[in-house]
Amino acid sequence: MKKKLIFIFTLAFLVRLIGLNQSLWLDEATTARVVQEYKLTQIVSRFLLNDFHPPLYYWFMKLWTNFFGYSEISLRMPSVLFSLATGYVIYKMVRWMYGYRAGLFAAVFFLFNPLIVYYSQEARMYMATTFFLTVALYYFEKMLRIQKSKGKSQNVNPNLKSQILFNLFVFLSLMTFYGSIFLITAFLLYFLYKKQFRNFFICLFAVFVYFLAISPLLYQQLINAKISLSNVTNWSLVLGKANIKNLLLIPIKFSIGRIDFYPKWLYYLMAGGWSIFVISQIHISNLNAVNLFIYLFIFPLVLGFAVSFVTPLLQYFRFLYLIPIMCLLLSFSLKDNPMFRKIVLIGFFVFSCLYLTGAKFHREDWKSLAQTLPKDQPVYMIKSSSDPLLYYRKDLKVNELTSLESSTSLPQKIIIIPYSAEIYGYDYKKTLVDYHFHLQEEKSFRELNLEIWVHD
Repeated sequence: MKKKLIFIFTLAFLVRLIGLNQSLWLDEATTARVVQEYKLTQIVSRFLLNDFHPPLYYWFMKLWTNFFGYSEISLRMPSVLFSLATGYVIYKMVRWMYGYRAGLFAAVFFLFNPLIVYYSQEARMYMATTFFLTVALYYFEKMLRIQKSKGKSQNVNPNLKSQILFNLFVFLSLMTFYGSIFLITAFLLYFLYKKQFRNFFICLFAVFVYFLAISPLLYQQLINAKISLSNVTNWSLVLGKANIKNLLLIPIKFSIGRIDFYPKWLYYLMAGGWSIFVISQIHISNLNAVNLFIYLFIFPLVLGFAVSFVTPLLQYFRFLYLIPIMCLLLSFSLKDNPMFRKIVLIGFFVFSCLYLTGAKFHREDWKSLAQTLPKDQPVYMIKSSSDPLLYYRKDLKVNELTSLESSTSLPQKIIIIPYSAEIYGYDYKKTLVDYHFHLQEEKSFRELNLEIWVHD
């Protein structure tokens, strides 16, 4: 048994090393810049005011990179380790509830889930959040079971330990990602439903203390986020509006990962069919055994969808922490159906391998783009999106793309990287044509374009 477990986790680790040095994309490069340029206190006072995340992940990465450096592999390794640790917590939790075999398959479903494999290779906070909330879920379930079986004469110390650890990991998750609140709200409401008022008020107090402590930062972030929504033309589309498309993308991406291809009708046919098959496997003969987890899976999505009508945030990766619950449900549903269990496992593994071995599914290729740029040519792009370019080419001078309109003199030849110009709603082509420039050459990289414009 132990050999199987070691083999599975070793394989999961080795799989995550494939392509781990692929190019950083914008958000990862921002992580790198922040932990390179700012001290721990400056991360809050100078960077996070214009970001919309709590500080814990950046603090952790600051300490991590002080020891291990700023390479792509170093920046991404914490997410690799958090994903493996989450897999072990899932195994431990499900084994405790339903036995060794169910625990093993729940861990395998998680470790080789294609979306988990993708985000375990990303230098962002989502895998850390998934780990913290999965540990919180483990102690949440323990608290419920201890409370249920506890007699008046029994020792309450085991429950006290679970309460402390549950609230600790709730706090850590909130310090890492604000979106954790959707699952935490589900925890709180379930305590109320079960009339576990002590657990409810302790957790509510911990959440209250957290928001009280973070409120000065959060208040400024909300103000700046509102300004960004009004100033950046298509920013709400990036954040994720509350619509059916974004809602349906959640089960699709949970099942197929970040694989995407043309023609779109074939992609949606295959992705939709596979997602329906995976989700349909969660058919529970004994509903009472897992109704809690069905509720914990659905409620955060419903709440997130509702909140997105006010503040756009309905993007599938913001609910990554629900995949452990999905894997738990799959493991329990398929424990007596080895054929479908193998189909789901093989499907997850195949889609993970497609991502890992197919370069076209990898992140934006800033590394290759940066290598083609001459040192002496002016580069224009949206400057707030230039972190990945400057990560690979610190010697370049990047000019603000929107400054073209106010420029009194431009060189004969300029390089344009139009990345994110559409989000900002800036028609740079019209400006350049008005200044008598024409497009001489266009180069394409993975998810990126580079344009060379020359004066007539």
